[in-house]
Parts: sequence; structure tokens; C-alpha cells
Amino acid sequence: MTIITGTNRRRKVRDSAKGAGVRYELTTDVIEFFQSNGFVVIEDFLDPAEVDEWRNVVGQAVAERHGRKFANQDVLIGDDDGINPDAEYYGKVFDQLLNLWQTNPAMKERILDPRIGEMAARLAGVDGLRVWHDQALIKQPWANPTGFHLDTPFWSFSDRRAISIWIALDDATAENGCLYFFPGSHLATTFENPGITKNLDAIFDMYPSFRDRTPYQAAMKAGSCSFHNGMTIHGAGANMTNRSRRAMTCAFMPDGAVFNGQQNILTDEQMSRLSVGDLLADDDQNPLVYTVTVPGTATV
Repeated sequence: MTIITGTNRRRKVRDSAKGAGVRYELTTDVIEFFQSNGFVVIEDFLDPAEVDEWRNVVGQAVAERHGRKFANQDVLIGDDDGINPDAEYYGKVFDQLLNLWQTNPAMKERILDPRIGEMAARLAGVDGLRVWHDQALIKQPWANPTGFHLDTPFWSFSDRRAISIWIALDDATAENGCLYFFPGSHLATTFENPGITKNLDAIFDMYPSFRDRTPYQAAMKAGSCSFHNGMTIHGAGANMTNRSRRAMTCAFMPDGAVFNGQQNILTDEQMSRLSVGDLLADDDQNPLVYTVTVPGTATV
């Protein structure tokens, strides 16, 4: 299939302000491709200097955590897999650190960039987006593959318009664990959660029509990014190299989404204050990153 990217199709922002060297604009073709296929790759989203800045910021934010997976919990990387009989396998899929924006100001500045929020909102077709969580995803050398899965069914809200950005901080290749997407799968999947298992084809027990289809291999060089719908079937290959494959991601929740009863990243204290159907609009947990209206102004 032909993948539409943003290369040579959008004005590149270059000034002394935050985000110089980042491609923010989208064409109608790119938006339509995303909405039809459930993903899109944006080549050269960051220029080389900006890639270095993101690597430095992510590296510092990760180091500051001292192995803590969450911003507000003492769980170490891998500790939460202790009750999983396949913990040894999953511990070698990737290192995952969430909500770095909550513990590092430079990371917060990047994750809450309203220009990235506007890109995601336009692709998703929504008027406003809140951060659900960011993630540093690091496939260490010789890491196991990430099984095909859906995102949104894991989360504490159910909305078919949720969207994630995935920024390659290293070249993401077939050899070191690039992403794979099933085009159009977001139009067929449901909120029932098939989970993630060691078997790459397990998701096809729930969605057999995709078993004989070919996924799109989203290899991309460092500085490129992809956006994908939270209902799109996707996964990542094994890292068959002796070098890490680093990526920084952020999942965005449509403004106005409500609690569905699942805990996911929420703390026990946060869960104690929520009832099913409550609006998820806590600015300390899920800040508004983009809206078409100015907060606090009247609309007609």
C-alpha cells in the first residue's frame, strides 16, 4: 500500500521559539488517510537538532525516575508483572515509563505542546484532547516482540476517537522492533479487550477477518513519527540487534470522555473518588492539551 506522509507537504516551523525544527501542519490527504486507515506515518517530524533535544530530555526524565514506572507510584519497571506467569517474557518486551511529563518540566513542555495536540485533534476529528498518559518505550537489545493488541480497551474511558503519537528517537526498523499496523482495523474492533499474549496471532481469535491480511510495516527513521487510533490493531517486532530502540509516545483522550470503571493507570485514591460515568477532566491527571475554544469563554 502507499503510505501518505507529511514530507514536502507542510510548512516547516523554524524560529527561535519552542518547537523550532518540528513539522506541525497537516494536509487534507493526510487527515483522510488517517481516518480511513487508523494510522499515518509523518516522515521527518523532527529535524536532527530537535531529535537530539528529545533524546536528551527523555533520557534525563527516565534517569530521574530511578526505575520507577509511574510518576505517583513506587512500582519499579517489571515489578507489576510479578503475578504474571509469563513475567519473564514480558519483562523482556520493553522498558516502559509512564507520565514523564509529571516529573520533568522539559518533558511536560513537549507533551503539552498545543501544536502537537492540534495535530492529533485534527486527525482524530475532535474539538479537544486531554493527555491520557505518555510513555517512554525502550526495546532493549534482543527484546521480545510486542504482540498485536488494541490500546483503548485497556484504558479508563471508552471512546473510538482516542489517538496516540509515537516518535522514533532511534531508527525503527524491521530488525529492531518497528511498529506494524492493520489498516482499517479501527473500523471493525470493539471495546472488548483481547489482551496481549506471547502469541502474536492471538488477537485473530477475536478478529478472524484480519488473520489473512498483511499489516503495514511502519519502519521509520529517527525523528519521524506515527499517529494511530486506539482501536487500531498494532504491534511491534523483536529487537534482533545489540542496540536499544527508543521511542516516546503519548496517548490522548477526547475532551469530554467519562470513566468506564477500569483502573488502568489511576491510583487507588483516584479510583475511590470516581464513579462510572464521571467526567475525566482532572487537570492534574489529564491536562487539556488542545481545544478549539478558549477555556473560560462563552460559546453560542
